[in-house]
Amino acid sequence: MCGLVANATNATYFFMNTSSLSIALVSLFAALIAVLGLIPKIDLPLGVPITLQTLGVMLAGCMLGPKRALQALLLFLAAVAIGLPLLSGGRGGIGVFFAPASGYLIGWPVGAFVAGWVMHMLPRATPRSAAISAFVASTIGGLLVVHVFGVIGLVNIANLTWEQAIMGTLVFVPGDLIKCALCATVVHTVARGLPDWRFGG
Repeated sequence: MCGLVANATNATYFFMNTSSLSIALVSLFAALIAVLGLIPKIDLPLGVPITLQTLGVMLAGCMLGPKRALQALLLFLAAVAIGLPLLSGGRGGIGVFFAPASGYLIGWPVGAFVAGWVMHMLPRATPRSAAISAFVASTIGGLLVVHVFGVIGLVNIANLTWEQAIMGTLVFVPGDLIKCALCATVVHTVARGLPDWRFGG
């Protein structure tokens, strides 16, 4: 009987710690994305700025896994929606979700989730394999998925044709590939320093 009680206590303690860790990691990565917004943006004629915050989307997916990454991005966007100026350039409020760049914003949680899921499915036992998987995952989730949502937003909000929207979003691809490489580098560094880190959740 005492053994059952002890096991139940240990299980409760484990799940409480796991829950606390999840909350801390979700909050940490939401804050990281906000910090990346302090780096000045580069405005383009499309009304969609170049920012480093998409790097945070990639990192969240690869480092946290699909569920926590989704939660981190939803938390961040909720803070933006209530008016906190967390987007690059000090933007915030519900209006940003009706701007030409809104498709990209809506795509962030989905992209982070997909990046986390892909990362979970790929090899990550060694620092090298984790880095390669992170590059692939961030390219699929943080680049491809986000750009698909971005193109849809440009067509529906900026009234561009599909061809114009696709050509416009291609401007971001070289910079986003550099961010994918940076994400892979961070994952490689973390994998070497913290070999027990569970990439992809």
